[in-house]
Parts: sequence; C-alpha cells; structure tokens
Amino acid sequence: MNKTDLIEHISKHADISKAAAGRALEAVMSGVRTTLKKGGTVTLVGFGTFAVSKRAARTGRNPRTGAAIKIKAAKLPKFRPGKALKDALN
Repeated sequence: MNKTDLIEHISKHADISKAAAGRALEAVMSGVRTTLKKGGTVTLVGFGTFAVSKRAARTGRNPRTGAAIKIKAAKLPKFRPGKALKDALN
C-alpha cells in the first residue's frame, strides 16, 4: 500500500473526501516528524510507538578499495509495534 492507496482507504472508511483524507494524513505525518525532530516520541495506543535512536560514529570500509572511512553519527527513526498490532498479525 502506498500513500495514494492509504488516502483512498481513509476516505472510504471515514466517509470524507480524498482531499480531506490527504490533508489529515499530511497533518499526522507532520506531527510525527515534528515531534521526532525535537527528540520526543509518538505513541499510538494499540498501534505502536515512533521514537528516535542514536547511532554512534564508526569506522567502515569502502568495498571497492578496502580503505577505511569514517561514518558520522546519526539519528534514526524507529518504530516499535504495539501489542494490538502484533496480535492482529498473529
């Protein structure tokens, strides 16, 4: 399912227009993005939790030359599924 399919799904199940569903989806994604940028977490009970994790700087290897390269530290988004979502899949 891609973003367009998700907008269609929201539109049908919430009985709203596709334009309104698109705006609602954008608002949710924007809220999650903004909260994660600030270092917070977003918890949707029954669905899961979005959080930020930090990856330390490390040394890697260039696969072509074998030369050592430095890889910068980075912040990564993580998603931890909730119990209800896990139960729905199993």
